[in-house]
Amino acid sequence: MTLATPPLKSSPSPTEDVGDGALLLDEVEAFHRRFNAFPSEAAYVAVALWDAHAHLLDCFDSTPRMAFLSPEPGSGKSRALEIVETLVPNPMVAVNASAAALFRAVSAGDSPPTILFDEIDTIFGPKAGDNEELRGWINAGHRRSGVTYRCVGDGSNQTVQAFPSYCAVAVAGLGSLPDTILTRSVIIRMRRRAPNEHVEPFRARLHTPEGNALRDRLAKWASTTRERVAGAWPAMPDGVTDRPADVWEPLLAVADAIGGHWPERARKACVELVEASKTNDKGSLGIRLLCDLRDHVFNGADRVPTVAILAGLTAKDDAPWGDLNGKPLDSRGLAKWLREYVTADNTPINPRNIRTASGSVVKGYYAADLYDAWTRYCPPPPEKSATSAT
Repeated sequence: MTLATPPLKSSPSPTEDVGDGALLLDEVEAFHRRFNAFPSEAAYVAVALWDAHAHLLDCFDSTPRMAFLSPEPGSGKSRALEIVETLVPNPMVAVNASAAALFRAVSAGDSPPTILFDEIDTIFGPKAGDNEELRGWINAGHRRSGVTYRCVGDGSNQTVQAFPSYCAVAVAGLGSLPDTILTRSVIIRMRRRAPNEHVEPFRARLHTPEGNALRDRLAKWASTTRERVAGAWPAMPDGVTDRPADVWEPLLAVADAIGGHWPERARKACVELVEASKTNDKGSLGIRLLCDLRDHVFNGADRVPTVAILAGLTAKDDAPWGDLNGKPLDSRGLAKWLREYVTADNTPINPRNIRTASGSVVKGYYAADLYDAWTRYCPPPPEKSATSAT
């Protein structure tokens, strides 16, 4: 007896007209929605645009990294990469790949692979070491001009050769990433599906051809749109500047070229995800310290003794200050962190004498010394009333 092969769900042929880019990207988004439970509408928009931008890399000065991150396993990160794999050009799944293997793969031909790095926490997690070479490669490949330099040859006949590193990279993993990678990424904070959230099981033999059909149509659309995208300078939403603007510029250029409702949706998603990244990551541990001082310790006070600062910081259950490499933050560590930043008159932030109500003098910090750093590095303060520290 011959078993019948289950029919594939209808998918447009790669030879169909793809003149309406908005409808095509709608189908890409719908394909993700069948198998991925993303945490927000903004995430679906960003991922669909990222899939499309991977077909147009030569049009941009930079390419954002796509980062699917979650605090726990079973949150759909690997599934998200699997669906992306069916939609992007030349996918290369890299779980344990070294930096040397990756930069040679990227520089080997005219069409660089799209690197899909699952279990990235095994590379950059707390037990994995620094892996500076791989981190440097991922960062260098963010820019079109990015290269990796290596010595090539034998013995004394070695020469320095530049290997192009520019390529699209999507990663998935537990926890977080080095700050330098986070700031170059569109961050999707995955979470486990709630009981009322349902997705279709992904069957590679059945569904990969559907994704590949959409991939081929994206490639055809890209071939007819390349000149228009290459000369585009998309308008950024208010407040999106510097590195976030670099990250989102290619995605907004794709949205503008596609048209329809995508330009508006893309900018709304841009603002939402950029704001979420500021709230969740605060850039670095140093910026986290500045934000926590402003929002949870000073709270409008003009000066706070060091002992009160340390008590306030270490009392925050959701902050790292009570356990930095096994020890709580102390006065020496606080001074070391803050000395990296400067006051408005360009002098290092240092503790100063504070006279207490009883007439004694203790060491502490003045809000006036911190204000310039707060303005330059911290996102706008949360809109809430707070009692001033004493």
